[in-house]
Amino acid sequence: MNQAQNAGQQPGAQPQQQLQVVEPKEVQIIRAQSAAQFALTPIGQQVKQFETQQRMAQMYGTSTIVPDTFKGNIGNCVIAIDMAMRMNANPLMVMQNLYIVHGNPSFSSKFLIATINASGRYSPLRYEWRGKEGEDARACRVCAYESWDKDHKEPLYGDWVSIKMAKAEGWYDKSGSKWKTMPDQMLRYRAAAFWQRVYCPEISMGLMTSEEYEDIDDQTALNYQQEIRQNANGKQVSIDLGGGAPEATAAPEPKAEPQQEQAQPAKPAEQPLGEAQERPLFMQEQ
Repeated sequence: MNQAQNAGQQPGAQPQQQLQVVEPKEVQIIRAQSAAQFALTPIGQQVKQFETQQRMAQMYGTSTIVPDTFKGNIGNCVIAIDMAMRMNANPLMVMQNLYIVHGNPSFSSKFLIATINASGRYSPLRYEWRGKEGEDARACRVCAYESWDKDHKEPLYGDWVSIKMAKAEGWYDKSGSKWKTMPDQMLRYRAAAFWQRVYCPEISMGLMTSEEYEDIDDQTALNYQQEIRQNANGKQVSIDLGGGAPEATAAPEPKAEPQQEQAQPAKPAEQPLGEAQERPLFMQEQ
């Protein structure tokens, strides 16, 4: 009907304003109550938390002091913020100490040590040594106490990590290894990582340290190169030349077998022609 009225208006006349439907106050109150009740549910809390993390991620993504992994990447920022909330740590601190090694997220060893010391659940980590410097027997382990153990009656010991272990695992001889230049520092880092993985793995959320990932991946590549050298030219393999199908190898030619001469039928012995055979038929009749 409004279209008919507008069509019937004279040219130059102003169109009539459309009426806005206003919900009754009772309906508005019901909607507000429903939204408030949903916000109190676990799902509503997660939705609200996720929206808050997105707003925080946009702010961190535009910062110039965060690592390049998080600049302009809202997804990475949300993950780092969620990890920081679970670890009860500062998001910027988590971003500064979260490394991506060969596609795997990992924390630095110094960050894990600082997180354990600041958690209040344990006493500050202490390091015990044995063996002389420069020898393979040089080893380190971590010792700490729970916060309630004021008299230090129940120590929490970690495993011994030695230079001999580093050489046996391939950490010592890898390219660019810090085990040769600063062995004591690497022993502390590895001993602390072992201790943390045993007594409080939830602090690192099950992730390995960046130093461990570097050592393990380099050793895997070294073993692969050694395998290639040992097995080089040891087996025949088909090579794909880019056409999608392996190169067809010529089939070996069959050995030529000596052909046996076929026995020809023996010719009948030539008999001397008689007189009747020597003369033509018309001569024989005569």
